[in-house]
Amino acid sequence: MKFLLDSLPALVFLGAYFLYDVYTATIALIVSLFGLVAFYWFAEKKLHKAHFVTALVALALGGLTIYLHNETFIQYKPTLVYGIFALALAASHLIGDKVLLQRMGEKSVPLPEPVWRKVNIAWVGYFAFSAVLNVWVAKTFSYDTWMLFKFPGTLVLMFVFLLAHAPFLGRYLQDAQQDQGQN
Repeated sequence: MKFLLDSLPALVFLGAYFLYDVYTATIALIVSLFGLVAFYWFAEKKLHKAHFVTALVALALGGLTIYLHNETFIQYKPTLVYGIFALALAASHLIGDKVLLQRMGEKSVPLPEPVWRKVNIAWVGYFAFSAVLNVWVAKTFSYDTWMLFKFPGTLVLMFVFLLAHAPFLGRYLQDAQQDQGQN
């Protein structure tokens, strides 16, 4: 359910683009992203930083898209968001005793600290690759193609990346389940 809710702004953007135009879609994206931030704030009483950063970047680049009447700015939103995520994850190797993904997920996914570091580095690579790929698609192909790359293309890419983690993480998760079964 959370995945569908988190995907809603992308669906709104895509739908508004194909029904109207990029400028209407950009406004719809900004409104839906801040709506998502507000929903989580009221439902969970906490600010989801990733959603908030995404909404702020959409507001800045979307605002430029609308004000300058230039769709290129909104095309760079994913690149900027992916870049921010990659830098935050990379910086977490230098700041504090735990990497960012470990701080976010260790309560629900019990992994040894060195594994968290490897997973964190993998996500740095994924976000850096996605940032570069977004620019390449935006510069090389039509806007319609970029839109279809954005959704569902990037979701498929993330799903494949997550599946690639399964063999690596599976053994640790099985060990954790066996340890819980013995207690």
